[in-house]
Parts: sequence; structure tokens; C-alpha cells
Amino acid sequence: MWHQKTLSLKPRTRGFHLITAEIEANIPELKTIKTGLAHLFIKHTSASLTLNENADPDVQTDLETHFSKTAPENAPYYRHCCEGSDDMPAHIKCSLLGASLTIPVTNGRFNLGTWQGIYLCEHRNRAGSRQVVITLNGE
Repeated sequence: MWHQKTLSLKPRTRGFHLITAEIEANIPELKTIKTGLAHLFIKHTSASLTLNENADPDVQTDLETHFSKTAPENAPYYRHCCEGSDDMPAHIKCSLLGASLTIPVTNGRFNLGTWQGIYLCEHRNRAGSRQVVITLNGE
């Protein structure tokens, strides 16, 4: 069984946002899969997806702080700056974190670790809605 859907996520502020529950709520087909895989792909170059700690909100703050220091705004060596001071750092952060995730599905649920959650990593200061293509395969 294959199923594919594009989910439009609401605009969010810059930072790391847990979206596990939002994804699960919008793909009821997930419940029909006993054993399979879910592939998530974000259709943007200034936002990314990652798996990380889902319990302590300090993790979200610390991740944003770290990535802002790793790829700072207004670095004098950036050539791509016509879309604002946050644009090139957003592209760098997206490349570091990645645009896709593959997650096992077991008995109708994402088979994540106890402390794992799916994050939308929004790297722009003022971004719009983000599109995530979700592809399910399984039996």
C-alpha cells in the first residue's frame, strides 16, 4: 500500500517546533499500516526537518541558539543576501539538518523512541506556510 499527501503547515516563527501530533492528525491512513515506513519531505530550502528531544522545551531554545551561532546573520562573506539577512543562514541550516526524514511505522503509529519528536525547523524570521510531502508505504 502506498499513500502520499502534501500537508500545509501553518506559518511559524523562527525556531524549532514539534509537529509530531499535527502530522499524525492529518494522515489518518497511518492507522491502517501494520508495518511500514513514513517518508517526510519539506519542499523548502530555508526550513528543515529533524528528530530530537520532545519533552524539555529548553532543547528547542538551545538548538536555535546553537544554529544561530553556527550560521550567523550578516556574515561579511555571504554573497547571497538579496532576500534579507536571515536568508543565507537559513539555507546553511537547512543543508546541515536536511529536508527529509524516514520513520518506521508499527501498528498504525510512528515507531519513535520515548523522547523523540518530529521538528519543523523554521530558519527564517518571517516565513509563510511550509509544505511537507508525506509518503506512506506498508502493509
